[in-house]
Amino acid sequence: MRLASTTEHLDVLIVGAGLSGIGAAYHLQQQRPGDSWAIVEAREAIGGTWDLFRYPGIRSDSDMHTLGYRFRPWVEQRAIADGDSILRYVRETARDAGIDEKIRFDRRVVAAAWSSEAALWTVTLETGAGEREELTCGFLWICSGYYRYDQGYTPEFPGIDRFGGEVIHPQHWPEDAQWAGKRVVVIGSGATAVTLVPALAGDAAQVTMLQRSPTYIVSVPGEDAIANWLRGAIGPRRAYAVVRWKNVALQSFTYRLSRRRPRLVRKLIRRGVVRALPPGFDVDTHFSPRYNPWDQRVCLVPDSDLFKVLSDGSAEIVTDRIAGFDEGGIELESGRRLEADVVVTATGLNLQFLGGATLSIDGEQLDLSRRFTYKGMMLSGVPNVAFTIGYTNASWTLKADLVAEYTCRLLDHMEAGGYDACAPEVGDPALGEEPLLDFNSGYVLRSIAELPKQGTTEPWKLRQNYPRDLRSLRLGPVDDQMRFSRVGERAINSSEAVAGSSALAGWNA
Repeated sequence: MRLASTTEHLDVLIVGAGLSGIGAAYHLQQQRPGDSWAIVEAREAIGGTWDLFRYPGIRSDSDMHTLGYRFRPWVEQRAIADGDSILRYVRETARDAGIDEKIRFDRRVVAAAWSSEAALWTVTLETGAGEREELTCGFLWICSGYYRYDQGYTPEFPGIDRFGGEVIHPQHWPEDAQWAGKRVVVIGSGATAVTLVPALAGDAAQVTMLQRSPTYIVSVPGEDAIANWLRGAIGPRRAYAVVRWKNVALQSFTYRLSRRRPRLVRKLIRRGVVRALPPGFDVDTHFSPRYNPWDQRVCLVPDSDLFKVLSDGSAEIVTDRIAGFDEGGIELESGRRLEADVVVTATGLNLQFLGGATLSIDGEQLDLSRRFTYKGMMLSGVPNVAFTIGYTNASWTLKADLVAEYTCRLLDHMEAGGYDACAPEVGDPALGEEPLLDFNSGYVLRSIAELPKQGTTEPWKLRQNYPRDLRSLRLGPVDDQMRFSRVGERAINSSEAVAGSSALAGWNA
């Protein structure tokens, strides 16, 4: 890969020191020990989501045998783990592999510019103090997730400025927040809300979960008895592999069944909720969504903790719409009023693709919404860039591990062929177009028009399917509909030569 004469150059620059970024660095370090690389992290700590979110009760919404790294077994008793345990796991992974020494904190990527002539990215970084730096890299690997870290989503609630109590968004939970003995209203029905309600109920005078519409909620054991037994029987590493595949198979089966027989799955979920709540509880009002299972993510609650606090009266659930706020609480459209001292707006996230960085090729800024995603990890016509986005219907890290393996294989292929650049290239001009995420959650719908598209056929089709992605990303070819080039030579398509008039021209076509 080409070096810049006056600017620091790296073979690979990884963006983000969260779960994905640390995993990417581990794979790169193990599979390509000769590469120069670094991680840049906008914040000042390792952990990403698990360092940012500090609200009470924060935990995984997936089991840790699939949310954990493939290469590092999860050995703790809890399968649905608390945030501190996950953060410790990520940081220990970074420390044990020496990855923490190669992280540059307080460095946010604001722009990346590709030069076809030099076959490299010039990356502009900005510190918290507003200072800017530049470096170049041969390959840019973005592991910054898909939501804004600096800003959560809060709808415009009429009169909220009149409210005399405290309003908190879970994404920015204050260290000095007080809720003991107070009346708390948690607005929301997703994973954050169902986590917060039981965590706050122990100390608050009363907790109310106020939702506009219901969500599918399923109770799961907090510990995996099979995993805990197998660790003693066959050892942690073998047990981890077995349980990981057990859970992958269960997740895949449940998701496919939900799509094929939604009425059956809806009935099974409702039956579980009825069993977990007292007789006569209004399950149909509060736990019967209008959509089918997995049209939005299904929420998991460990050991029925949400249902327990609803059963013992320390929390209640209200399904209604907000008419407005006043000094002491919330007026609902039904006419009911909720008294509140603290309001928690667990109302969602704001999406931000590639961490908000702008990309340009030979001086022309890219409109990413016009690009197709390739295997859910690269962009059509954009050279030497990979990104990591996990599954919406399974654990994030399952996809992150596969992306890391494929990226390293792709770099191996480029090195073996003497290529300086590669970019996915749509070969079929009639390729159909679909939204990137087939998911109707609010945070997706608000931003879907700004995201890249997926195609209707592979490898442009985004499959929320780990076994199929495993075959494609771990075992499949790396040059399928991929265009390769060397500086000073014409571009080379994976299946045939593609005529080109200059070194690496045509990437922005």
